[in-house]
Amino acid sequence: MTDEKAGRFPDPHEIQVPPELEGWEEMYPSHYLFSKDRGEWEKSQFWYQDKIHDPEPMPPLDLIFHEAWQISLAQYTTRVFCIPPAQGIAQRMVGPYMYICAINPPPEEVMGEKAQLFEKRVFYIFEHYDELWDKWLTKFKALGEEMAAVEIPHELPKFVPEDQVLPAPTGCYVSHDMKEAFDILVNQMFKGWQYHFEMLNLTYLAYLMFGDVCRKLFPGISESAIGKMVAGAYVSMFRPEEELCRLSRLAVSSRGVADILKSEVAVDQKIAELDKIPDGKKWLEEYDKAKDPWFYVSCGSGWFHYEGSWLNTPDVPYSYIQSYIERIEKGETIERSLDKIEKERDEIVAKYRELIKNDEDGKAFDDAYKTVRTIYVFAEDHLFWVEHWFHTIWFDKIREFGRLLVNTGMLNEVDDIFMFNRYEVPEILTEVATAWALGVDVPLRSDYYNAKADKRKKILEAAREWMPPPALGVPPEEVAEPFTIMLWGITTDKVKEWLKGMGEVSTEDVSELKGFASSAGVAEGPARVLRRLGEVMDLQPGEIMVCPNTNPSWAPVFGKIKAAVTDIGGLTCHAAIVCREYGLPSVTGTGVATSVIKTGDIIKVDGEMGVVTIVKRAG
Repeated sequence: MTDEKAGRFPDPHEIQVPPELEGWEEMYPSHYLFSKDRGEWEKSQFWYQDKIHDPEPMPPLDLIFHEAWQISLAQYTTRVFCIPPAQGIAQRMVGPYMYICAINPPPEEVMGEKAQLFEKRVFYIFEHYDELWDKWLTKFKALGEEMAAVEIPHELPKFVPEDQVLPAPTGCYVSHDMKEAFDILVNQMFKGWQYHFEMLNLTYLAYLMFGDVCRKLFPGISESAIGKMVAGAYVSMFRPEEELCRLSRLAVSSRGVADILKSEVAVDQKIAELDKIPDGKKWLEEYDKAKDPWFYVSCGSGWFHYEGSWLNTPDVPYSYIQSYIERIEKGETIERSLDKIEKERDEIVAKYRELIKNDEDGKAFDDAYKTVRTIYVFAEDHLFWVEHWFHTIWFDKIREFGRLLVNTGMLNEVDDIFMFNRYEVPEILTEVATAWALGVDVPLRSDYYNAKADKRKKILEAAREWMPPPALGVPPEEVAEPFTIMLWGITTDKVKEWLKGMGEVSTEDVSELKGFASSAGVAEGPARVLRRLGEVMDLQPGEIMVCPNTNPSWAPVFGKIKAAVTDIGGLTCHAAIVCREYGLPSVTGTGVATSVIKTGDIIKVDGEMGVVTIVKRAG
């Protein structure tokens, strides 16, 4: 519990977890645990739960993405682009939940050294973004194709094939190849995340700089107005939805196709029926063309192996298509109205630009605006390629290892491989390789590993019922670190609410919530509270989505909701960006929306003021 009098949260070294989580520490590498040898430093930091990336308990192997982003995010701010006051973000696990802290700024002399490099390096990227993006995409696609090409054996042969022995031994065999393949995949994942942050921090920096210029030139300007000036971008993350729209319109214009897709039968049966008619065959061909790469999109965030993707969970894209067809037949527009958003953006930019009285201020505004409009698209452009396309390939390759371990008798289920962290999997593979090399009738420790996997699955399931404290340690007098505010939505006021036990408040005691004015506009309607991944399919037209945070892959539902409200996230979180792109009101970072709002409550979302009002409780 929070010690309110002391104005602090639990000591990270003393926090108690429920007994059902006993043994959770074994799931993660030791450097992810709070430790006495780093105790003094850890106690001096303010740690908060990373609910944007890790709202759910962390499966051990899925931690690899976080290991990778901790290094890559930090190095770009501290060593590559040398943002003077910025340091990295450290990670620790408590139970199966991740806590992070923004490390305090470096000494003045270090900031001075970084400043000399910052301007030269950063502004070059701003000025050459378009050509650098082309280079980035080329090398990233190549990396993904390399990962997809990694060969993983499906089984261990009774004897090495003849062509690997004669006329000359190859020297290395399956015992080596499978261990090497896993190492290659791990290194490729870390490399992919090095690429991920190549320009990402600079997109947020550009937004910060533009916001600072606007606040200086236009005192009192709202955050939603600033966000509106940045909206209206054509980015890769919206392409999967655009493909669904295209396929839906094609279905409506094709003979017999729409009726089959609207039928309430299984996807396999729909495909079989479509394959019987000429227009159906053509539609399936177009669907297959869209799949690579655009359906390499997670059904969730892309961070968890169990989320699935449109490739292996076709019920999701087919359900979206069915909904789109029904809306088209009602005469509704299903595509994002980019022209409307661009018109509104240009009008508000012109309105504020007219208020500027001198050339110097005009240049400052124009330069900052040009920069943010040029580079800000990277925030959502890279997202599809890394956290969806690349992660989908990774999950598929890791499941090949899972099948190998099931085929060799080491594990019971393919996905049990995700119950072991990236340091433990090589140990398992080494045991398999050793037993195979030693000959026949050599026992494996399958009981040991299956028992460990079962125990960890139970811990993760129990952890879903535990509500860990929102933060650990002593909070700063003021939360000032810009990325913490912009991305995670952690502010001084939010921390004060946590200290008061706001997360435990009765739903009946709250009628108004405050958060970030992330996307302008006002909307009123019934709430749909989403706490689990699969619940997004329950959204009905005209409802207001209330969730911990949105996933970019949910883009198809943004065309039918009225507004979005989230527990977490700041002005540059994905919910804020996507809502601006769809012209939907949004309030992010409310802290407790999913706790105090219930499905069916009539709520009003004011995206200009950052306020959510509960108008009428559901009966």
